[in-house]
Amino acid sequence: MKIITVCGSLRFYKEMMEITEKMELEGNCMLVPIYNPTRPNKDDFTEEEADMLDKMHKERIKLADAILVVNVDGYIGVSTSKEIEFAKSLGKEVIYYTDLK
Repeated sequence: MKIITVCGSLRFYKEMMEITEKMELEGNCMLVPIYNPTRPNKDDFTEEEADMLDKMHKERIKLADAILVVNVDGYIGVSTSKEIEFAKSLGKEVIYYTDLK
């Protein structure tokens, strides 16, 4: 069993949930970012709230053995790029969604 934190743009939330379910059914413990459809992007949060969400996501990465980057059509945004670098700096395995298909 691996603990895996899901990373990627929330515009791909549907794909995130599909791959998260599949990987959890394979015996992995999946940690996912919060998603509130009434506030689907960071611009919907105050600066303090967005900072807290980023901080908590980094904590999920610290807890994990690996991260899963949901890079639909190869898309990796600025925030996700930073999360990948953070995970690599901690020696975490990086798994890409496009490699699992």
